[in-house]
Amino acid sequence: MGLAGLVAGGMALARSAGRLGTGTGRRGAVVAVVVGLLGTGLAVLHLATATGGIGTGSGRAGAMVALGIALIAIALGGTVMARSRRSG
Repeated sequence: MGLAGLVAGGMALARSAGRLGTGTGRRGAVVAVVVGLLGTGLAVLHLATATGGIGTGSGRAGAMVALGIALIAIALGGTVMARSRRSG
C-alpha cells in the first residue's frame, strides 16, 4: 500500500512540476494521501499485533519500512495538493 502511494505521489509531483504530461496532478495527490493513510494504518496495526521482535520472521522490520514509505507518500501528496492550490 505504501509503495503504491509513493509511486502515485511521485507521479503527481512530476505532473505538477510539468515534467510529465499536463495538469496539476491533484487526482494523483489525493490517491497518494489516501493510500498512504491506509498503508500507515495497516503498518501500525501489524506493529501492534506482531509478537516477535526484529529478526524473528514476524515482519516487524517490514512494517517499520512500510510505515516510513507510507509517511513519505502522504508528504508527497500533501506537497502536490499545496502546489495545486497555489497554481489555481
